[in-house]
Amino acid sequence: MPYRLEGDLLEVCDCNVLCPCWIGEDPDNGTCESSLAYQITKGEIDGVDVSGLTVAVTVHIPGNIFAGDWRRAIYIDERASDAQMAALTSAMNGEKGGPLADVAGLVGEAAGVERAPITFEIKEGKGTYAVGDFVRAEMEPFRGPTGEPTKLVESIFSTIPGSPAYVAKASLFRIDDPKVGVKRELRGKNAIQGHFLFEG
Repeated sequence: MPYRLEGDLLEVCDCNVLCPCWIGEDPDNGTCESSLAYQITKGEIDGVDVSGLTVAVTVHIPGNIFAGDWRRAIYIDERASDAQMAALTSAMNGEKGGPLADVAGLVGEAAGVERAPITFEIKEGKGTYAVGDFVRAEMEPFRGPTGEPTKLVESIFSTIPGSPAYVAKASLFRIDDPKVGVKRELRGKNAIQGHFLFEG
């Protein structure tokens, strides 16, 4: 098994709640501009331990999510060693197969991979993350009548396939990333939280 990664996801985009991409519909604005972060609580890639590291991406999706041709930049936790950087880059680019390869197959333009300082926190259900000084997101899940987070399951698209996604709203989504040509500061837009277990 080339990799096994387990951890938490925080994701934001410029669509309204809920982002149509998750059910295979066209994005609200004709395009979808997004960022997400995977915090790996426990993980190994080809024998390289990547536990405790975070990987973030920024992306411009030019139309329906399944039409592909995404422009995507990848940011690896600045604490990663050279071996960890190489392993995470390889997995994120789809070279190790599995669910990460399925997502990588939708990328038409790879806008680079680089190290960056990444912060990631989930506290009392509220999620925040930042990538350098050019991405910041703050979000909180919707809750049902019992107080449990509202779950999205069996969606046709997912950045955490096999796991339920918690539908959330971003109180802040700020991004200024020339690599993917996205500059926005938005409030009250779509967000997703969740746990993941990827095996390739």
